[in-house]
Amino acid sequence: MFSERLLDHFKNPRNVGELDPPAVTVEVSNPVCGDILRLSVRFEAEVVAEARYKVRGCTASIATGSALTEWLIGKNRGELARLRAEVVEAAVGGLGPESKHAAALCLDGVRAILQRMSG
Repeated sequence: MFSERLLDHFKNPRNVGELDPPAVTVEVSNPVCGDILRLSVRFEAEVVAEARYKVRGCTASIATGSALTEWLIGKNRGELARLRAEVVEAAVGGLGPESKHAAALCLDGVRAILQRMSG
């Protein structure tokens, strides 16, 4: 089942909401399961100062979104570009095979943020 850390992020999600501009906000979805992640990130001097999220999805997607926003704070663009699914999974104490899509959704959100900033 789910780890204690994942359940804590699910029951007590951190950084829920959305940031106003000039924050960068993106929305990504997983067409297979239907989960949707809306991610907002505000940078100060090339470093993430604030991150917020909204998710419509399963327990794992809600928890990984919460963990992702905590991980993002203080990271620069290079660190964001190097983010891997294993980091997101570790942040919630691991994911079973049926829940790995949640970490992939987080990666898609970070990639979309980076793409929006460079385009």
